[in-house]
Amino acid sequence: MVEVVNVVASGSLGIDLDLEAVAKEARDIANFNPNKYPGMYLRFEEDAPLITVYRTGKFIITGSDSEEESYSLRERFLNLFSDMDVIEEPEDEWFSIQNYVCTAELRQNLNLTALSIGLGLEKIEYEPEQFPGLIYRPEGADGVVLLFATGKVIITGCQTLEAAEDIFADLTETVSELL
Repeated sequence: MVEVVNVVASGSLGIDLDLEAVAKEARDIANFNPNKYPGMYLRFEEDAPLITVYRTGKFIITGSDSEEESYSLRERFLNLFSDMDVIEEPEDEWFSIQNYVCTAELRQNLNLTALSIGLGLEKIEYEPEQFPGLIYRPEGADGVVLLFATGKVIITGCQTLEAAEDIFADLTETVSELL
């Protein structure tokens, strides 16, 4: 079973922003230090997903557990900026999900050296002295898979949960054939 651990979404307000002024008005939830980073961070609650806003009006939402949470947070963010008169209407036609990060378990220990050969050296990166996992780029798939000797799997780079689930289903079948 594939479990979503992070959804990354982005959008654009279509206007340039004075982040210093916005940060002052939203000081209870904003963190802006241009000497450290050019973006302003917004977090509605502690441990909630993070919204990073840039002067260009572009923004990124990270840390959501689902697509629904990303859209809900987007709506809350747009309403806040509308209430603060930063934007006229709480709309963003450019908003989209960019990336799912998912985890899964193959429920068996893996011989990563054997897998690296079986999966095809041109599709993998495996340097155990540098990183304990095998990086696999399945042909024709949007995502990248990290495989660990414990059987733990991380899938990233997919724009839909279905794509991540398809990659895991194909991977499960391939691993059972190879090992």
